[in-house]
Amino acid sequence: MPRKRDPNKTPFMNDTEATGARSAKSLGEAVEAAFLAKATMLGFPVLKPWGDSRPYDFAVESGRRLWRVQVKCATSHRGTRCSARAAGSGELYTLEDIDFLAAYVIRKNLWYVVPADAFIPRVTVHFNYGPLSQGMFEIYREAWCLMKCSARARGKGDIPERCRCEEMTQRCVVCPGTLAATD
Repeated sequence: MPRKRDPNKTPFMNDTEATGARSAKSLGEAVEAAFLAKATMLGFPVLKPWGDSRPYDFAVESGRRLWRVQVKCATSHRGTRCSARAAGSGELYTLEDIDFLAAYVIRKNLWYVVPADAFIPRVTVHFNYGPLSQGMFEIYREAWCLMKCSARARGKGDIPERCRCEEMTQRCVVCPGTLAATD
């Protein structure tokens, strides 16, 4: 049964309504499709494992390396803050499970590409996408270049002061002198 809305309050649309998805499962499928489109348009070869038995949704090719990427929809909005669950069905992700979490903020058409070693062992990752945000994970806003770099070039837990991926067509917030996705 649909929720009744108070006519005196500002209308609010949740992420499921925004995509036309009828369930959490269909919302997840829509966000995975958005990831596939974005990554492919940025020039990444993307592989999809058969079935749902892997802890990651996609493998993204970067040179000789395949990055395991878990895709999530950032939900639970409060102002300019939202969160994404950084765990599978009841189990926390480990560094052996995934290499990146790609979280999509539907309302802003905005991606956060977070290396696993930056958030594991958290259950939830919070994003503050406001114009003056100083959030812990803000440096990963549209940080697609981190998947273009080799693990060795990037270093464990290292956020480069300048982009080490000159071949990327889109720059991220870690790239000096460039604009990331804005409001």
